[in-house]
Amino acid sequence: MHAPSATLVIGATGTTGSRVVAGLVVEGHRVKAAGRSATPVEGAEAVRFDWNEPATFGEALDGVDRVYLIPPIGSSDPAAVMLPFLRQARSAGVHRAVLLSSSAIPAGGPAVGQVHQALPGLFEQWAVLRPSWFMQNFAGLTPHARSIREDGAILTATGDGRVGFVDAEDIAAVAVCALTDEQAPDADLILTGPQALSYDDVAAIITEVTGRRVEHRHLTFEQLRDRWAAEIPLEFATMLAGMDRAIADGAEDRTSDTVQRLTGRPPGTFRAFAEREFS
Repeated sequence: MHAPSATLVIGATGTTGSRVVAGLVVEGHRVKAAGRSATPVEGAEAVRFDWNEPATFGEALDGVDRVYLIPPIGSSDPAAVMLPFLRQARSAGVHRAVLLSSSAIPAGGPAVGQVHQALPGLFEQWAVLRPSWFMQNFAGLTPHARSIREDGAILTATGDGRVGFVDAEDIAAVAVCALTDEQAPDADLILTGPQALSYDDVAAIITEVTGRRVEHRHLTFEQLRDRWAAEIPLEFATMLAGMDRAIADGAEDRTSDTVQRLTGRPPGTFRAFAEREFS
């Protein structure tokens, strides 16, 4: 008797991947948790996987019929490694793929936008998740979290622009639905929280929740680019600063009903996130 087909979760210890694994396991699905170190994950079968080592693809795909895709971190051309893997996955029997992209990158756009464009032609069942900025960007070891702790400040070039910040818990819940619902979304899904907030709003909420004053310091595009360029390559620093400038111009000032529509529950608020993380 064959074991039931498994879902391969790439990036299984990451921000969304770990939550996707947990959600699938709770629902009783067989999961292969893929990562470069094959780190043990409760309830799942750990398997080694590295985008840059095609020799790891075969074992990861063995017995798998659906896959959650996290692109290689920091790659400017993820399609170069992802498309050969996806073609191998299709040949190995994978019929549903759910890709994590970004609200800032449309199909056919730069980087993962090329994978997004190719996905419907590779798999009969698919979804591309395009979340807005993660609420988790303000917690843990992230640059914003560090500047909040060290300077009591959030530094951006977003001006008064607003963002529909979304909780990684909600992204993962949508991913689980997209992977397991009888009917795949076969769609490009914009994911946001319930409100579009400015970084001034975010600073005010964190101040109220923690009782410690946090301010939003408004930088120019050039100031932010140069600040990033001290730590990362100039090209990447320029791209990140450009994303802030796009927010200032209104590119992320929106909300969607996707979380409610797919999961049956409303998305979490930033205040609920802050109370959970900072209280």
